Amino acid sequence: MVTIENLNKFYEIDGQKQYVLNDIKLNIQKGECVILKGVSGSGKTTLLSIIAGLDKPSSGKVLVNGEPISKLPDMHLSAFRAEKIGIVFQNFNLLDGVSLLDNAIVPLVAAKVGLKEAKQKALNALKVANIEHKANKTPSELSGGEKQRGAIARALVANPNLILCDEPTANLDIANSLSFIQTLKELHHMGKTIIVATHDSLFEELDFKHRVVEISQGLLVDS
Repeated sequence: MVTIENLNKFYEIDGQKQYVLNDIKLNIQKGECVILKGVSGSGKTTLLSIIAGLDKPSSGKVLVNGEPISKLPDMHLSAFRAEKIGIVFQNFNLLDGVSLLDNAIVPLVAAKVGLKEAKQKALNALKVANIEHKANKTPSELSGGEKQRGAIARALVANPNLILCDEPTANLDIANSLSFIQTLKELHHMGKTIIVATHDSLFEELDFKHRVVEISQGLLVDS
C-alpha cells in the first residue's frame, strides 16, 4: 500500500542542511495498522504529510497504491488524494458555518461526484462514524469528540483504502480518545490501511493487531 525509499526532507539554513527526515525506508502492507510513535518535533507529522501528498520530499521516493505521489501534478494529486486517502487532522479542520453533512461532502467535490450521490455517501460516512444524528449541526455546536467523529466521517466519505491520522487524540479527553481508538479498531477490521502519527501512550495498548514504528530526530528507530 505504501512504499517509502531513501526519503529525505531538509531545509537549508545559512548554507547548512537541517534534516527533518533522514533516509527513511518503510513498507506498509494493505490492511496494516501502523503507529508512528515519536515526541513532538521528531518528524512523524512531516512523514505523514509527505505520504498524503501535502508536502514534498527533498529526495527519495514515496509510492501510495503504486502511484509515485510526490511526482504527481497538483491537479492529479488532488483527485488521487480525494479518492484514495482519508485524512484525520489534529485540529479537525472542519469548515465553520456549514453543517457536518456539508463538511463530509467537501472531499467528493474534487472527485466530481454528483450532489445526490455525494449526499448519500456523506450520510453513510456519518453513520459509520456514529455521528449521523448531528448531520445538520455546525462545528461550533459540537463537542470535541463530536468534531473528531465528523472529521472521521469526512475521511471515510470516498471509501478510501488508506486512512492517515495526525495526532488524532491530542485535543480529546480520555473517554473520547478511547472512543476514537474503538472506531479505529472497527476501520481496521473493515480492511482499511491505517497510519497514525502520535505520542499518546494510549496507542501503546491497542487490543488489535498493529505495528509500532518509532521516529526520533528524523530517523527511523524501529520498522
